[in-house]
Amino acid sequence: MTTADILICGAGIVGLTVARDLVAAGLEDILVIDKEPEAGRHASGRNSGVLHAGIYYAPGSLRAKSCLEGNFRMRQYCEERGLPLLKTGKVIVARDESELPALNELYVRARRNGAKVDLLDDRQLAEIEPNAKSAGQALFSHYTAVVDPKAILKSIQTELLATGKVRFLFGARFMGQEKEEGKRLRVSTSAGQISCAFFLNASGAYGDVVAHAFGLGRNYRLIPFKGIYKKVKAEKAHMVRGSIYPVPNIKNPFLGVHFTRGAHGDVYLGPTAIPAFGRENYGILSGLDAEAPSILLRDALLFLRNRKFREVAFEEPRKYFFTHFFNDAKKLVKELEPSDIESCPKVGIRPQLVDVTKNELVMDFVIEGTEQSVHVLNSISPAFTSSLFFAEMLIKDHIAPKLAKL
Repeated sequence: MTTADILICGAGIVGLTVARDLVAAGLEDILVIDKEPEAGRHASGRNSGVLHAGIYYAPGSLRAKSCLEGNFRMRQYCEERGLPLLKTGKVIVARDESELPALNELYVRARRNGAKVDLLDDRQLAEIEPNAKSAGQALFSHYTAVVDPKAILKSIQTELLATGKVRFLFGARFMGQEKEEGKRLRVSTSAGQISCAFFLNASGAYGDVVAHAFGLGRNYRLIPFKGIYKKVKAEKAHMVRGSIYPVPNIKNPFLGVHFTRGAHGDVYLGPTAIPAFGRENYGILSGLDAEAPSILLRDALLFLRNRKFREVAFEEPRKYFFTHFFNDAKKLVKELEPSDIESCPKVGIRPQLVDVTKNELVMDFVIEGTEQSVHVLNSISPAFTSSLFFAEMLIKDHIAPKLAKL
């Protein structure tokens, strides 16, 4: 049987950054498992690479507390290691006058969360993003940046392996757990059983499944949303200098289709937030499994009982059709033609946590635990941005106190 002092389930950004901080704290026997053949195969390696700056999140929430400090730390990490980093900031534009109150609410939230933001008129907007258009006002976020998520994941994994204190076991899907005699847990995986003293659930899209095996998070289920991207053709990429976002519905956790200049210069357009029928439903049929009927049922119940979800379910699937996708994007810029856009293989899944007792989308990170385990649920955006600070906070407030009792 494989043994470890600390077992981390999930080799995404949360699992890797927590392992990094545990090593820094003096821990020496850490095993990271993942069902995939490599780290960051899903949300961590498929996100837009945008480092958010604390604009959207309710002041006082975990997302707000961790986002800006996480942004600064991730920028520093990339600069120190020579990893791709694009510090262009971003603009959020009001597409019509009805969005001006929400834009001003974002300005207030951003200031309360410590972000550096400016309200712009059309002249000032044109100096930053000449092709962006607005209904007379926009918001500029100074601290928003863009990184290469896969380069960061690879860098952290390489550092962890170099310490000799962290091992990785890929192709190991979590199957269940039971208590051993004494103070150890026995975890069953597709690669065999593992005995550990402490367990961290950083399983991303499967976080609820793993938590349920520990008797936790019973009122939570994850519902997947599919994010499809397109790409601005290389010869037209000059039309966007940094990132151009719409004013989102701040009652929903989705930011709307937007333009993002990636860390390597490509300009992406997206993502959508289309309800998906599998936790890995990246294509039309690919990623569908035996869980699809239950996900469909959860979607149906939310559709009937939750107005916010109903709005998303009505609006987002239309963006499968190019005309609707294009019309959404065209509202953000002065010049854009259908021929300027091309298909892109980039697609991601946002595993959105839902409180099934209230039929509500959960808007913040959720952390639950037992004496020998901690479970991170709803590690949605800005989880990648927040990770280097979130890991420290997670260890200090949730993991270290439990380890001290073992």
